Amino acid sequence: MSAGHSRPAGTGPAGAPAPDPRGPGADPRIAELLAAYPVVDGHNDLPWALREQVRYDLDRRDIAHDQSANLHTDLPRLRAGGVGAQFWSVYVRSDYTGDQAVSATLEQIDVVRRLADRYPADLRLAHSADDMEAARTDGRIASLMGAEGGHSINNSLATLRALYELGVRYMTLTHNDNNDWADSATDEPRANGLTAFGHEVVREMNRCGMLVDLSHVSADTMRDALRTSRAPVIFSHSSARAVCDHPRNIPDDVLERLPANGGIAMATFVPKFVVPGVAEWVLRADENMRAHGFHHLDTTPGAMEVQRAFAAAHPMPPATAADVADHLDHMREVAGIDHLGLGGDYDGTAFTPTDLADVASYPNLLAELLDRKWSRADLAKLTWRNAVRTLRAAEDVARGLREERGPSNATIEALDG
Repeated sequence: MSAGHSRPAGTGPAGAPAPDPRGPGADPRIAELLAAYPVVDGHNDLPWALREQVRYDLDRRDIAHDQSANLHTDLPRLRAGGVGAQFWSVYVRSDYTGDQAVSATLEQIDVVRRLADRYPADLRLAHSADDMEAARTDGRIASLMGAEGGHSINNSLATLRALYELGVRYMTLTHNDNNDWADSATDEPRANGLTAFGHEVVREMNRCGMLVDLSHVSADTMRDALRTSRAPVIFSHSSARAVCDHPRNIPDDVLERLPANGGIAMATFVPKFVVPGVAEWVLRADENMRAHGFHHLDTTPGAMEVQRAFAAAHPMPPATAADVADHLDHMREVAGIDHLGLGGDYDGTAFTPTDLADVASYPNLLAELLDRKWSRADLAKLTWRNAVRTLRAAEDVARGLREERGPSNATIEALDG
């Protein structure tokens, strides 16, 4: 979930019709690649969009049919984009606190499970790397879950374990604001990384087998987590700070540590994290939303009308698949091809690159990378192999840790005072 939020898909950043995606059939090399190694996307905010737009009324947003007037995501476009596994974000806003944050997260988990029940021919819940592979074999889209923001556990390791038992397979340590034990990239430093309890959260995530997601966290939190984690970490939707100097992106010194850790950085498509200059434009768009009485993350129809009107009057600087590819080229140079993935943040951003308008658009990016001489083996790692390997490695670490110790009973009061 970026600091912006979803707009009706199928429109460019100024509300004009977006280019048609090439689709996996447009280039036979891409069609063949995606048939064998479909896209694992690290972050999609469809659950929150369903909450905001229709309060989880799935009849009103039946994703078996075209939802391009309201969403970036539906089943036909997931199929057209060659998506084989999706981490659905069970995000709740960071101004939700305490038990409210926990119960809202449970509601988000519930809607993912409802979607899988409603569309069994297309979606299948997945809790492991083996589940991902089995879903791919059976032609289903593996549906995993990631909690976005440590506020979702209300400072409770037992709640963390409960989320894992319900199927959550990563947790982003913060969202846009600090929590009591970790600093966010977009807030003023308070802990200068992780507190003692924050380190214990990472250790307990390792023991459970829940991936530590370092998108949204400060650079010091990234470094602290990498020092503590015995399992591979992920960045579910972040790009390269050296290419676009935004605090939500990953510094090179952190990218350089991924090979030793075994983790992956999943490049995002959010324009303000991709193209220098867009961030300032988005700040003005957010201010316009607040001036009209809306939270800047609001996705209700009235809020989206305000977003569209602003974009029409003040066109956003262009962003394209080539800009995303620039990030991937740099991340590959620094971290290596074995440590890259994709995390579009669809339905979690108000604006998208012109040729990456929705979940049907991944082939456009793959075609750009083919043009840059990325090999089929490179692309197979980017789309599928790296993400599956990372989850499997976290599972292996968890098995070993569970033999060493039981569940942590630590409290934030005991560790942080």
